[in-house]
Amino acid sequence: MTHVPHGLHEEFPSSAAAISSLKIKDAHFARLAETYETLNREIHRIEADVAPASDEALEGLKKKRLKLKDEIAAMLRTAA
Repeated sequence: MTHVPHGLHEEFPSSAAAISSLKIKDAHFARLAETYETLNREIHRIEADVAPASDEALEGLKKKRLKLKDEIAAMLRTAA
């Protein structure tokens, strides 16, 4: 288990400006980013034993986060 948060700015450090810009200019991107950050905080709370969850539930959340991250990465590539 990792206790490292995976915020968008940590995941895409070279795209910090693009992330900020897209959050302002693109409502769809802003929703994806907010959903990602919310999901990421929940995963971090579970991994830090602050919130209870089964291993299966945690894995499901991680898969959702990865899917969102892939979609966000594709949008960042398109914006570049």
